[in-house]
Amino acid sequence: MLFGKRARRDAFEREAERAFPSIFGTALRLTRSREEAEDLAQEAIVRGYEAFDRFDGTNFKGWMLRIVTNLYINRYRQRQRNPILGSIDEDAAIEPVADESGRPDRELFDRLVGTEVEAALGNLPEEFRLTVILSDIEGMSYQEIADATSVPIGTVRSRLARGRAMLRRQLEDFAVQSGYLKQGAGE
Repeated sequence: MLFGKRARRDAFEREAERAFPSIFGTALRLTRSREEAEDLAQEAIVRGYEAFDRFDGTNFKGWMLRIVTNLYINRYRQRQRNPILGSIDEDAAIEPVADESGRPDRELFDRLVGTEVEAALGNLPEEFRLTVILSDIEGMSYQEIADATSVPIGTVRSRLARGRAMLRRQLEDFAVQSGYLKQGAGE
């Protein structure tokens, strides 16, 4: 039995290491807070480990993203019922440091555009943002998103189309202002 537990733990750790960038990235995009994302990702890993014996062996990343999504939805609903008060001590954010071996001009451009996309994504209503993140960033299928969010596939398709349209409108303004797109070209 001890060997079985060790093998199970090792198998979970291998899968979790591969999926962690997606788990944390999704948590960060959902919460829009590094600290909350760390907590959410950590809780999802713990829950995943505890339920690993019920994992069917296919699509570990999708399974973990479903756990992240469900935890986030539960926290969001809880917060709606009982608002959490913040502290002024929460301003100690960790600043990311770029790898010196990269191309600074390309990294700057990617960061500027990425920041604008992240901001536009953050402006979407919750259900649209969640659906766009799970589909376009994490690559989940309509069925996986429907399972993770407990809505019909038709609702997933509708939310995805509407969320993408909202993003397109927001990013079109940015593209015109930045000179990437001529006025009226996106219509």
